[in-house]
Amino acid sequence: MYKKLTLVLACAGLLACQPSVEHQAKPAVLPDNALTQEWLGPYNGVPAFDQMNVADLAPALRFGMQQSLAEVDAITTGPQPATFENTMVPLEKVGALLDRVYPYYGLWLSNLSTPEVRKIAAELAPELSEFSSKISQNKALFERVAQVYEQRNELNPEQRRVVELSYQNFISAGVQLDEAKQKRYADINKQLAELRTSFANNVLHDEENYVTFFDESQLAGLPASYVKSAAAAAEAREQPGKYAVTNTRSSMDPFLRYADDRALREVVWNNYYSRGDNGDEFDNNQIIVNILQLRDERSKLLGYNNFAEWQLADRMAKVPAKAMDLMMKIWPAAISRVKEEVADMQALADSRGDNITIAPWDYRYYAEKVRLAKYDLDSNEVKNYLQLDKLREAMFYVAGRLFNFAFTPVEEGTVPVFHPDVKVWEVKDKTSGALVGLWYLDPYARTGKRSGAWATSYRSFNKLMPNQTVLSANNSNFIKGAEGEPVLVSWDDAETFFHEFGHALHSLSSNVTYPSLNGGVRDYTEFQSQLLERWLLTDEVINNFLTHVETGEPMPASLVEKINKAATFNEGFKTTEYLASAIMDMKYHTMDPTGLDVDSFERDTLKAMGMPDEVVMRHRSPHFGHIFSGESYAAGYYGYIWAEVLTSDAAEAFTEAPGGFYDEAVAKRLVDYLFSVRNAMDPAEAYRMFRGRDANVEALMRDRGFID
Repeated sequence: MYKKLTLVLACAGLLACQPSVEHQAKPAVLPDNALTQEWLGPYNGVPAFDQMNVADLAPALRFGMQQSLAEVDAITTGPQPATFENTMVPLEKVGALLDRVYPYYGLWLSNLSTPEVRKIAAELAPELSEFSSKISQNKALFERVAQVYEQRNELNPEQRRVVELSYQNFISAGVQLDEAKQKRYADINKQLAELRTSFANNVLHDEENYVTFFDESQLAGLPASYVKSAAAAAEAREQPGKYAVTNTRSSMDPFLRYADDRALREVVWNNYYSRGDNGDEFDNNQIIVNILQLRDERSKLLGYNNFAEWQLADRMAKVPAKAMDLMMKIWPAAISRVKEEVADMQALADSRGDNITIAPWDYRYYAEKVRLAKYDLDSNEVKNYLQLDKLREAMFYVAGRLFNFAFTPVEEGTVPVFHPDVKVWEVKDKTSGALVGLWYLDPYARTGKRSGAWATSYRSFNKLMPNQTVLSANNSNFIKGAEGEPVLVSWDDAETFFHEFGHALHSLSSNVTYPSLNGGVRDYTEFQSQLLERWLLTDEVINNFLTHVETGEPMPASLVEKINKAATFNEGFKTTEYLASAIMDMKYHTMDPTGLDVDSFERDTLKAMGMPDEVVMRHRSPHFGHIFSGESYAAGYYGYIWAEVLTSDAAEAFTEAPGGFYDEAVAKRLVDYLFSVRNAMDPAEAYRMFRGRDANVEALMRDRGFID
């Protein structure tokens, strides 16, 4: 239950997360409040997304919190000595009503945000935090869990994992603090919840309100598909006849890659990288300082030197130094490669007589020119083979080969959706025909939807409660084309599409007994989804799904060869922008934040690290939502590179196998040890069961072209 509460609060900060959602028999409801009702209809019940009313949200969440506290009281007042069956099992079932309400809340925050929703979220954040503290610091409940913990060696492996995780969660939440410190701990959590919500709302404000409009005279260099989507974006904002770059990565990135107008590129770049940093009422710099100070104080209450020590205690890395050591092994090679990339770009700019010095808003533009010159690889040519609908079918094909899943569209109107863009597929086991779950897809950008791509689950599988049909979802921000026009995406966006689908497969393949085991260890959970990206370039996908938008012909071998040859092209930029963010995250959470000036600290720290002038952090501090809109990634953004080591090493297991990426024996181990077990097994042990050994960092260095 505590793990579920943590997820609720993290998601309230707009993080991409996968909460565990379960039903409980005959729960109480609020009359005339659709959000609290049992899920009815097919597939063992589905959320009533067609009956959502934001006025119901606050009453539903408050009622859900009351119900959950009453359920906890029933556990703590039990007369019998604590056992797994009378303590842990009912604790796993606590919060059924909240679990029904949360998907609606998460959608309003992430997919359907409005000023009214943000106001409600700001009001609810401290209440949710206080509610979480009432459970995580409930000494009577902890005493019963501790009694079961003492008996853990008598339990089966899954039961033991549940007890150990629950026990450690209580300890980490300060349940053993004295009364005064416990009160301060709860107060800090309450303040942090408010600050995280404000941070996220400020970023969303700047994404919605800094839209760059331009006219036909500024279209030079932009591909036709982008021009069409930019025209549609402008018309949707009541600017017909103009074109719009929205302040999101999926709109900004291709504009900077192709637009010839350098001055306009600079405007778009500044808008994007200044989110939350405009010196107005939506500025996030002071909020960052407040968050860091409170996190530092809370960690010290628990006896840790800093927040990072506390956060990594249950991660694979265990200690900040180990995570930092991995990043610093890669950093010198990454910035060295950037220098080579900039030299190539500057030489090309000089040869064209452009009379410029490469600046950050030039990097993508000239990198594309160098790619074309060095590898004869045109990203726009590649894009013609990346149709969104075809990519979706490719993902279904891969899921069928590796997981034995079959995806079938659900007839429109059968399952309620929260927006006309959302489509739903039924997922079954191909052999038995047994229902596994549903997959929802919300693919397009729109006002009120946060940027980026993420996965979530409205209900996760567990064996403890019957009929746990998985309800999994993917969310993207592709730019919707004109009516009837296929949506073409970049190679990076195609990889991201596969990546997020990996999270969905992780949920759909779950085979755990207890709800809390559907969670995960943050520096491990990105690994499975990163690994799925590798199937995008398999022959089966290329030949059957990467077909030309006009001719229908599969991507030619010559183009595939160019893609493979250029696989490590621009890797300096990609690795450096990511690592700069991850290293800054760790530095923020291992420092004394007293008197911190965020702007100066960011600038001076990066300079001392040798950060190239031509590259900026992937997520600058004032809009670094991963670490300041929630807590699950805070002091944990390194997890992507940690997981990438596992990914590179695991991919080599497939390349070494007789059947390559579709080898049945390796695929079975993939499902059995890396996907279906979720958090029922220690990640390091699970990986060794798959690979036969620990992962090797050299595999990552080979992948990125930093070593032969």
